[in-house]
Amino acid sequence: MPQAITITAGKVCLPATLNDSPSALAVWKALPIEARANRWGEEIYFEIDVQLDEAGDARAEMQVGELAYWPPGSAFCIFFGPTPVSRGPAPRAASNVNPVGTVDGDAAAFKAVRNGEKVRLEAA
Repeated sequence: MPQAITITAGKVCLPATLNDSPSALAVWKALPIEARANRWGEEIYFEIDVQLDEAGDARAEMQVGELAYWPPGSAFCIFFGPTPVSRGPAPRAASNVNPVGTVDGDAAAFKAVRNGEKVRLEAA
């Protein structure tokens, strides 16, 4: 069953929905999560206290507004535009990520978030 969360990053606050995957459930159980934003192109990622393997639906090609878990870095990812490895305007992860949900709103707002700003994920 999808779960509603709130993502606050710097001065940006947007609702999001976690999907019903095992990876999303693991993220849900770890809430609330606080970390510092790392920017990689138009992606924010940060390490979380969740250890998961690559899921069967893992992929590198993402859509604007998708949320994912990156197994090699134990990181939560927010995609809002192209990354350094994109082959066009769509986001592309550094390697396969487990999709865990979507931002409910204009994910482009995350462009205002700078490296090192506080990020908080919490149940809505």
